[in-house]
Amino acid sequence: MKANKFLPKQVVAYFQMFGIALVLLSITRLIFFFANYASFDSWVLQDFLYGIWFDIISVSLLSLPLFVWSNFPLKRKFKTSRLHKIIQYFLFLVLVVGILAFNLMDVEYFKFTSKRSTVDLFSILGAGNDFNQLIFSFIKDFWLLILCFLFLLILSILTYNKTIGKREITEVNWTKDSISFVLMLGLLIILGRGGVGLRPAGILSAAQFTSMQKTALVLNTPFTMIKSYGKKGFTKKEYYPENEIDAYFSPEYPLRHAQKLPENTNVVILILESFGKEWVGPKYTPFLDSLMKESLYFNQAFANGKKSIEAMPSIFAGIPSWSDNPYISSPYGDNNISTLVTELSKKGYSSAFYHGATNGSMRFDEFSSLAGFQKYYGRKEYPNPEHFDGTWGILDEFFNPWAARKMSELKEPFVSGLFTLSSHHPYYIPEAYEAQIPASKYPIARAVAYGDIALRKFFEQAQKEAWYQNTLFVLVADHTPSGSSSYYKHRIGMYQIPIVFYHPQKLLGTGLHPQIMDQIDIYPSLMDVLTNKKAMYAFGQSYTDTTNAEALYYLEGTYMYLKNGYMLSFSQDEAKALYNYQIDTLARYDSLAFYPAIVEEMTADLKARIQVYNNDILSNQMKLEDE
Repeated sequence: MKANKFLPKQVVAYFQMFGIALVLLSITRLIFFFANYASFDSWVLQDFLYGIWFDIISVSLLSLPLFVWSNFPLKRKFKTSRLHKIIQYFLFLVLVVGILAFNLMDVEYFKFTSKRSTVDLFSILGAGNDFNQLIFSFIKDFWLLILCFLFLLILSILTYNKTIGKREITEVNWTKDSISFVLMLGLLIILGRGGVGLRPAGILSAAQFTSMQKTALVLNTPFTMIKSYGKKGFTKKEYYPENEIDAYFSPEYPLRHAQKLPENTNVVILILESFGKEWVGPKYTPFLDSLMKESLYFNQAFANGKKSIEAMPSIFAGIPSWSDNPYISSPYGDNNISTLVTELSKKGYSSAFYHGATNGSMRFDEFSSLAGFQKYYGRKEYPNPEHFDGTWGILDEFFNPWAARKMSELKEPFVSGLFTLSSHHPYYIPEAYEAQIPASKYPIARAVAYGDIALRKFFEQAQKEAWYQNTLFVLVADHTPSGSSSYYKHRIGMYQIPIVFYHPQKLLGTGLHPQIMDQIDIYPSLMDVLTNKKAMYAFGQSYTDTTNAEALYYLEGTYMYLKNGYMLSFSQDEAKALYNYQIDTLARYDSLAFYPAIVEEMTADLKARIQVYNNDILSNQMKLEDE
């Protein structure tokens, strides 16, 4: 029996448009899967079946305006009018273009973030002039995706014109149309919620159907955009009564002063764009490799995020982005906080921050001001515009030594930050360096090699400055780039970065330090060795404190908590999996059921950290009273 014998023609037409949207989501999921296959090498058929369920939810929500317009009971004369058809066609195109654009965008963007994009992407793109500068580079590098977009869009339009566009409404039955409209609207609402459960499906729901490594495969980008819209990213947690929380975790961290540096030691923090651990070594970074041998080097170091915008608060204020919305771009980005810069300013330190991108990029200038930096130097302040790379900012080989010279204008002692940029997409390599940079099929590898050359130029210039011998240099990557091997595409390797403490006089010692360390540990570590402060507000800890080494990062609704050789996967308020990450490096063998005592202890510690973090951000209480 044909559907149009018992369903109004406009309902049949809507189902056809719904089907076109579902097919597009499935096709783009397959493109996404094959382009990022190494990240989903443990896939099973159920991942795609569950993905179709999330596709149905997305289309049900996105197509509501289309459904209402095409099915609301109206007179036949209006429903067959040219205006009605044009608006229906326009709403269909909006649906199709949105699905294709967002899903295909994440085919490549996933390589950098390892998650489906959420609405915070727009605040990142809207910060400064980055998008306008990079748009032509994106078109050049990702032209194949643009062709896929155009091909699928044209195919959708042809399908619409051949089926829906030719369908004419010959009669109107008010009773039948009204009943079908109400029933269909109710069905779409139920589907859009993800069922009749107490709570509608959300981004975290994917963790119920697959492992943490494959949530991005099950989800689709239109879904994550919808579900993250209007979300502040932080909800009040009540795992423990407030009068008991200190027994599990307190942000009032006592400093140890185990390795004290001389008073008025300068501090220079070098944030190295995309210098993931995978690419650090004698082949691509011979200078950094040689410097690490003269430094205190942490080989189990982790980033607290996957974006540059997440690194700044982690490094300078010890505030990670344990949420889908980065702290800087969240509604709480202007909270009253204590930072390394504000604390050292109390000891008479001057300060400046340097970043060669266009001023306003990633809101670094805004955050540097909030963090207490007295001066900001960007592309606008750099004296030679000819050194612009054409898309992103001033080339590191020129900006780095210039920043070292500018630091000599600061009154000692000083604290400064330099954020490099040339190892960022589009990975531009000046022609003069093409021959001396090692060949690689991975553009990021060659860009890191160029970044290492530029880093050498910074230190060659710094060695000429009077302040050099009395300076502690901290080198840390902002995040990891896309990985080339399975290990660096999975949840453990994809966050591993170098963290290096270098003092020309080797006052902190040298050698490999095996302790776990992440970006939020840098702030308390520096406070520990530079000040006489007794305690500070901190989520991290000093590297001199070896009693409770841990790392914690968050991605796509899941917390990854590393401690004592184990990684706990935690989402939707409960432990989901436990891995011995030192042995099971790809996190394939879940030990949750075998070590209940370890799970219970790690879950209790993690819940306390989440509760303090969320509630203190919401209440704007992220510093001690005397800070």
